[in-house]
Amino acid sequence: MPGLLGKKIGMISVFSAEGKNVPCTVIEAGPCVVTQLKSVEKDGYAAVQLGFEDKKEKHTSKALMGHFAKAGVTPKRHLAEFKDFETELNLGDVVDVQLFNDATFVDVVATSKGKGYQGVVKRHGFGGVGQTTHGQHNRARKPGSIGACSYPAKVFKGMRMAGQLGGDRVTIQNLRVLKVIPEHNLLLIKGSIPGAKGSIVIIEK
Repeated sequence: MPGLLGKKIGMISVFSAEGKNVPCTVIEAGPCVVTQLKSVEKDGYAAVQLGFEDKKEKHTSKALMGHFAKAGVTPKRHLAEFKDFETELNLGDVVDVQLFNDATFVDVVATSKGKGYQGVVKRHGFGGVGQTTHGQHNRARKPGSIGACSYPAKVFKGMRMAGQLGGDRVTIQNLRVLKVIPEHNLLLIKGSIPGAKGSIVIIEK
């Protein structure tokens, strides 16, 4: 599906036509430049590769410099592929936020905030074990038993335990587009999206 690369700016709230205060996320969507056109004959599938945010040449590998030179564009920091654009695009064309002028809902792909190594209560919502009285002092947030002792005498794969939380690729679907501001390449989306301020997101129709 067609889309753009963007950057999460932060959250604000706006008033709707009914006078309700609606929380929304501000995204700098594009402008993105076409860096490669993939075809069924050559690559096995049809897609458009878009680049977002300029990058210094000294921080770009020679292989990527050749890739961008072939497209006739400056080096880009982030690349992503999209399919099924309504208009035919050529190398070097610029796609901006006006792509979403007629869009009511979008999907947003982002990387969630990393929260480090966490226990089962925070990571999986466990309720804890045991009472908090009668001399119990150190087991309130423990996971409890994780497997049988005689059979199967092992811990099953996939057991919910403590570990790394966050930092995952997350897709939020059907977010309502509140407003498109083309002069500043901004997109206002109702509600929140994953990730920290300044993180890169993918917005798809």
